[in-house]
Amino acid sequence: MRYKVQAEDFVVEEQMSLSLGEQGQFAVCRVRKKGVTTLSVQRQMARMLNVRQSAVNFPALKDKQAVAVQYAAVQGKAPDRIEGQGFEAECLGRTERPLTPADIVANRFTLVLRDLMEEEVASIRARVRQVAEFGLPNYFDRQRFGSLSPGQDHIAKLILQRDAEGAVRAYLSHLFVGDPRPVRKFKAFAARRWGDWDALFDAAPSPSNFRSVLTYLRDHPQPTETQWRKALNLINRRLLSIYLSAYQSLLWNRIVSRYLSDRLGEPPAAIEIARETLALYHTLPDDFERAFERAREVPLPSHRARYSGPTLKAIALHVFAEEGFVANDLKARILKKAYVYRGNRALLLFPHEIAILAEKPDELFPGKRQITMAFTLPRGSYATLLLKTLLI
Repeated sequence: MRYKVQAEDFVVEEQMSLSLGEQGQFAVCRVRKKGVTTLSVQRQMARMLNVRQSAVNFPALKDKQAVAVQYAAVQGKAPDRIEGQGFEAECLGRTERPLTPADIVANRFTLVLRDLMEEEVASIRARVRQVAEFGLPNYFDRQRFGSLSPGQDHIAKLILQRDAEGAVRAYLSHLFVGDPRPVRKFKAFAARRWGDWDALFDAAPSPSNFRSVLTYLRDHPQPTETQWRKALNLINRRLLSIYLSAYQSLLWNRIVSRYLSDRLGEPPAAIEIARETLALYHTLPDDFERAFERAREVPLPSHRARYSGPTLKAIALHVFAEEGFVANDLKARILKKAYVYRGNRALLLFPHEIAILAEKPDELFPGKRQITMAFTLPRGSYATLLLKTLLI
């Protein structure tokens, strides 16, 4: 099975909860983009409107290799229509505040799956019926884990351990799976020349946040523990939040996988996400409410998380202990401008209005079949997760 063979094969549209009028500080625009990143559209819109980039606010990022309809809020005046490379925007009205992720109710997907054998088509049809009835585990998918560093402790784990020096070293020299090539080249150099702050500064990609940290280290070439913490807090707040969320998500996936295995017995299948093998089921027992101790939501790991039921709590504490933590350690005490979020996430994902819309010969892969399917997912869930489970 292949998807995203071409941009038109993956269409996603944000479904928003908006209250718009004729007055307000922000113009709200519906943006349709293709083959460009959300950040590229943000930069283009800011340049065309002659405003700073932060004045163009997108509540979510959407894939480059897709057709995406999403929303942006522009502070100040904006024309009725804006067009640029790979996008067009239509302004719908005004509001008094920027948009936030909470304004996104759901995402509607229309996807083309290609390069399918006849038996794969039959298997997908059966799995679609199962997913519609029983859902699937609501795991965070690989897009969440760009800061994973194979063979190394996660940078957020070092932060939670209050190892500021280790966290700064990870930021500057550990290779993350999502790093682009120039960053990987710089980090390899930083690992070889660690402590030569002048050389690292000269080698750092520009523009980048690396230079802010390295400027401080050049001024403090033999950092004390306090100075390492100051250097750590010079990392962009958004990046620090991403790192913490990624590690939190990794632990959440682990907890949920073990909880499902405990409640359902040995799972019939598994899925790999971010180098972790996680439990996957096909059907649920009739008494699944009782089987899950009514834990329909699972807290995101934090020092304030409260787990329902003794089984779920015991599994969570065991996962923390394997990482060398107790629950109270899950607080970023050495950070001043980022923190571990508190919240809950649905244990299971139930796509809405999931259906196969069409099936026909695949014009791009002769002798194979293609399927067009559609479904709606709540905010924060992953279409790629659903797709990967269709043939498992």
